[in-house]
This record gives sequence, C-alpha cells and structure tokens, in this order.
Amino acid sequence: MNRNNDFLYEAITQLEQLTKIQIEIDSSRENYDAILTIRGEQFIVESKSAIRASNQGLVLSKLEEIRNTNNRPIILIAEYISKDAASQLKERGFNYMDTSGNAFIKSNEVVIYIEGQKRRSAQLTNQSRAFQEAGIKTIFYLLSKPENLQHSYREIAENAGVAVGSVSNVMAELEDLNFLMKTKDKRVLKNKTELLERWMVAYNTVLRPRIVRHKMRFTSVEAANEWRTLNNGDTLWGGEPGGALLTNYLRPEKFTIFTNNDLPTIARSLNLVPDKNGNVEILQKFWKTENLNTNTAPALLIYTDLINSGFSRNVETAKIILENELRYIK
Repeated sequence: MNRNNDFLYEAITQLEQLTKIQIEIDSSRENYDAILTIRGEQFIVESKSAIRASNQGLVLSKLEEIRNTNNRPIILIAEYISKDAASQLKERGFNYMDTSGNAFIKSNEVVIYIEGQKRRSAQLTNQSRAFQEAGIKTIFYLLSKPENLQHSYREIAENAGVAVGSVSNVMAELEDLNFLMKTKDKRVLKNKTELLERWMVAYNTVLRPRIVRHKMRFTSVEAANEWRTLNNGDTLWGGEPGGALLTNYLRPEKFTIFTNNDLPTIARSLNLVPDKNGNVEILQKFWKTENLNTNTAPALLIYTDLINSGFSRNVETAKIILENELRYIK
C-alpha cells in the first residue's frame, strides 16, 4: 500500500472533471495501492510518482507481474508520465492516468483516451551524491558481491574506479538514507530491494548513457546465429545475450557488449559493421574487477538491462537471475 497517495485523488478528480464520469476509490486494500471502480468495473491501481525513460522498464515489469497474477484490469496512476512512457503503456495494453488529466483506459465497459493535457515537470528524486556517477559505481561494487561490502574504503575505491573520498561520502549518505548500518564488526545493507531499484534508475539515467560507445550489426544472419562462439578475449555479453548465457532461457534479439577493446578490433573479431540503427550496442567496461572463467558481464548489469527493456520474456529471465545469481539482494 502506498501511503503517500494524495496524487491518486488529484488524478481521479481531474479525470472526473474532464469526462463527467464518477470514479470510486478504495485505498484501504493491503495488497494494492488502491482499487478504482469505473462504471461498475474494478481496476487494480499501481501508483508511481513519475514514469520516465530511466524507470520505465521497472514500471512495465511490475505491471506485467500484476497482470500475470490477476484477472482484473490494471491502471497505473502517476503525477507525471512522459509521452514516450504513455505510448509504451498504451502499446502494451496498460491503462494509465496522470494528474494533468492525460489518460488511457480501455476495458469491458470503459473506453477513455485523453492526450494533450499539459504535463507537469518531472521531479528528480536521485539528487544525492550516492546516485551520481561515483556513487553509482560504488554501489554497483557493493551490490555485485556480498563480501565486497566488508572491504576497506581503499579497496572499494580501487575496484570501483573512484576516489577514496567519494567512497567515504557515499557510505555516509547510504547510512543517512537508511540503506547502510554499521556495527562493531561489519557493515550491513538494509532495504536492499529499494536500494537496487534506486540504483537501477540512477544507472540508466546517469552512467549508462555516458558509457555507450557505438551501435553495430552482424555482417550476416549466420554470424548473428553463431554469437555464442564469437569472442575476442575481452568481450563480456550483457543484456539479452548475457541473460541467455546465464539461464539458457532466452533467444537474444538485441545484443549488449561491455569491452575495453577498440572498435575495429571488436568489429573484426565479432563479425560486426557500424550501423547507427544496429541491434548490437557496444559499451565501455567501467568496473575494475574481472569475471574469471566467464564471458558474461556481472549479473547485476544483465539483470538491469533485462528489466529496463520491459519485455515480458526479458523480465522472466531477469527474475531467474534474481533468484539465483542475485539471491543475496532479495
């Protein structure tokens, strides 16, 4: 249950004024943020303060999860929904409304579509240093392996590729934000699921755009089908191919590669050619530690890209990774 739900009533009031349709809300349910009743039909409410590119995949994956476990229609209510997110929600068949009056609701007895109401400015929530570049790299190192949390600040800084002072600041902020507790003997991460979600949003917003190097495509269908056998010695598969290697549950359509090699070397060894619309994305490897005896990126990065896609098959694969490789975060 979302206790800070004043904007739900604001969104409903705005839609009632625009449509002249009465909407009933029950926000006392324990399992859902609320239940709406529109013309006798009940909708499960999922609420978020804002939906934008950085958390769009997370929200879509949550809606998919609700849809797979419930027969009733779902409606997303937010203070702000970007135009692209609204388009994605509509395309995936998810109902939505925002506090400006934009809405898409299509079910048995209800059809409402309002677009063009002036959207409010989205308020950013990850403003602290813990969720800027140095903090993102530090938290990534802390979440990658449970034992990393107990390393010295100097070790963390060296492996995360940040300054020791940055580690000290990030640790202090994590403590202030109730994500970190220090005892005499060790450090303990708290509210790990929330920390993971905030890290994913910050990674998608701040760090990932900075490490994207180029887009390419395979030179032939045969090369694309043989991607598992292609390796240049410093190729770490992320996203869909990384998920396929970890779970054997996915057939990749988009390919993500983390590497420090130069682009011509990557192109030759993996049978790639530059293509700004290609389905192979080359990213700079930003962490220092090595993945021994494997050609996949860290599971945390694979999980993040799969969730961020919002596609159901990718989300299912991400959940397998969370249950296995990342079970210590749950």
